[in-house]
Amino acid sequence: MLQIIIQGRGGQGAQTAGNLLAMAFFAQGSQVQSFASYGGARRGTPVNSFIRVDDKPIRVRCDIERADAILCFDSSLLAGPLLAAAGPETLIVVNSAHTPQYFAGTLPGLRVVPVDGIGIARRHGLGRIVNSVLLGAFARAIEAPSLEVLARTLRADAPKKKEENVAACEDGYRRADAQLAGKAA
Repeated sequence: MLQIIIQGRGGQGAQTAGNLLAMAFFAQGSQVQSFASYGGARRGTPVNSFIRVDDKPIRVRCDIERADAILCFDSSLLAGPLLAAAGPETLIVVNSAHTPQYFAGTLPGLRVVPVDGIGIARRHGLGRIVNSVLLGAFARAIEAPSLEVLARTLRADAPKKKEENVAACEDGYRRADAQLAGKAA
């Protein structure tokens, strides 16, 4: 079973990203469980989306205590409770313009893939809305769901600017691919 935590701040699109990711996994034929925690339920407060994915029915109904993968919308949230859910095998994709070397120094022992979501989103006319960029990078990093299924899900279910979101998703995927292959992103 793949256990995923998505964390962002209210208004960044982390909940939308969690819903889109869950829909993409389901469209790909996986069993999916998705739930959220809103904290203070206002703009700027931390919000979490939790997703479990498996090829058989998911019966567990508790919080995710140890994530296989984390998608973080704001690098300032890479602390405390979120990092407590990360182990040495947890893959973390974070919205950040910092280099992988920066995170190797600040979060030693963790596998962090930083992606400049804001820079990519702006290039595609999305302003500061980074969820599609990060979904593409995340899908590449964890090797699921496929980019084709994710793009189809965005075309069908993104709230606005569907083609811009698909292009940003593909760009995020390519950036993560280049980074994971050891090329300059």
